[in-house]
Amino acid sequence: MFDAAAARRHMVDGQIRTADVTNPSLIAAMQAVPRELFVAPAVAAQAYRDGDVSLGEGRALVRPIVLGKLLQGSNVRPGDHVLVVGCGTGYAAAVLAHTGAAVVALEEDADLASRAEAALAKAGSGQVTLVRGPLTAGWSAAAPYDLILLDGAIEVAPGALGAQLKPTGRLAAVFGRGPGAKAMIYRSIEGQLVGRPIFDAAAPLLPGFAAPPAFVF
Repeated sequence: MFDAAAARRHMVDGQIRTADVTNPSLIAAMQAVPRELFVAPAVAAQAYRDGDVSLGEGRALVRPIVLGKLLQGSNVRPGDHVLVVGCGTGYAAAVLAHTGAAVVALEEDADLASRAEAALAKAGSGQVTLVRGPLTAGWSAAAPYDLILLDGAIEVAPGALGAQLKPTGRLAAVFGRGPGAKAMIYRSIEGQLVGRPIFDAAAPLLPGFAAPPAFVF
């Protein structure tokens, strides 16, 4: 029989702590949030494995180690106002809410948004406001944000989202596909979004953030 509590403990001890994630509130959140609620019941036993977990339609839950290190690198703090772009079924939003952040979770896929609403309610994530709209537009109605998390990979710099950050805000995302992809932290500097890599990473590509096809003569 699948023991979710034991699997969650093994995920934190074997994947999160060993990846130099040391933020106590983040570790506590990943220990507390029932990740199995955010995947289809048929694959609940896969929820804690060291890999992406499919949500269907090309979307997936990001690897726990990638999410943990990305949130640690973004220096998320209790009380932060956070936008999660491409929240999928809501797991990253739930983790952020458990750290004490006030979260706006944006999703454009109607089925995923409905699943997120149900999963967040079951997980007791009351500090998450779920909204629906195109991912590339962000959610200006609740801006500015201390942190914008893109819950997946991008191949184009999310410059338009930089305008929704506070002056001291951060934007966290995985940039690129394949072995050269990097987890990035961006900040707005003189009106331009400037990023720095913090570790090698990979994640499923978010809709709307693919690079345009190269022109071939």
